[in-house]
Amino acid sequence: MSTCDIKIWRTWALAITHEAGAYTEQKFNAEKTGGEPVIPSPNLDTDLVMACDRLADVLIKAYKNPIKMQIDIARYSKLISPKNTGHNEEKEEKLLERCPPGHEGTKVVDKPATIIDVSGTIIAWYLPDALTETTQKEIRAATNLLGPSLEKSVKADGNWQYNQEWFKQGSENVGSTPRCINLSPAWFQQGHKNLSDPEVSASLKGPSSENILKAIARPAAIASAALRVMHPQQYFAGLQALSHLGDKALSKELPQMPETLQYWASVFNSLSIISNRETPNHRDHLSIPECFDILTTVGNYSNARMSMPSLQLEFRIVRHGVHGVEGDQIAWAWYMRDSVHIYARVPSCGWARVEGRILTTV
Repeated sequence: MSTCDIKIWRTWALAITHEAGAYTEQKFNAEKTGGEPVIPSPNLDTDLVMACDRLADVLIKAYKNPIKMQIDIARYSKLISPKNTGHNEEKEEKLLERCPPGHEGTKVVDKPATIIDVSGTIIAWYLPDALTETTQKEIRAATNLLGPSLEKSVKADGNWQYNQEWFKQGSENVGSTPRCINLSPAWFQQGHKNLSDPEVSASLKGPSSENILKAIARPAAIASAALRVMHPQQYFAGLQALSHLGDKALSKELPQMPETLQYWASVFNSLSIISNRETPNHRDHLSIPECFDILTTVGNYSNARMSMPSLQLEFRIVRHGVHGVEGDQIAWAWYMRDSVHIYARVPSCGWARVEGRILTTV
């Protein structure tokens, strides 16, 4: 699939994102093969070019540092029921015995790396220090802009994503209130997947919607540019889904969706913004197994770790959890909902793989 097959409106924020992705991919390939220097598009501002340059450098370091596992991730994913949340430790131990990662104990990863299974499938990319200071400031500013909505999200009970016992109060000098909220230009709310059409998330239906979307635009472009390198087929599937959503939003006159899509700058169709929350080990069963989610974290925290017990890996900052930290932490999780891709009639994408020194998908 190529850009020629996908219609992107020039007035959409996604058009700039696509140019940033192309530049990052070209720079990554040039550094990988020793090719000629890459000239960025004049449509990309200086801060975005610098962000893409930093990202490409860290992607190259990760690419050159593969960590090989004995697990077959495709077979592993077939053993997991959609109802398996990852909270049952006894079941997880049995699954680990059936699909061992191939090493004893927990490995700590603290340098850029790719995690590769026994067949050459890329399970994960670890990209520490991939965000420039400017991008980190923009993520914090955008999170603060969402403060009024975010403060209403934490509840005394309910599931762990919003239960107040998993949140901690931020530092007084920073003011990162514990909170969690979801943004999407088109999604089916939980329990409403049988509706004929998706809708804009409630957090983007208010008068501040345009300002919010503009505030998240550069971080959205950078996450999308990373995906362009990490999993090209998923990148273009996301792009195609949003293009088809644009057509449907206009033809069916879906409320607020055309305006929201105009300013939505990510190839991912959903974003969760989380502040000062610890998470239990869990499995994101609504995500697409073959697709990457992208988690970005910023803040003045220390001793942060993300664990993947299914792989017996722990990353300094599948089934994963974020341990409690000292200081403030903001996390943005970008992901794609398969229900939206099905609605947009976008085919499933394969797993990302490494064949020799060439990134491919199958």
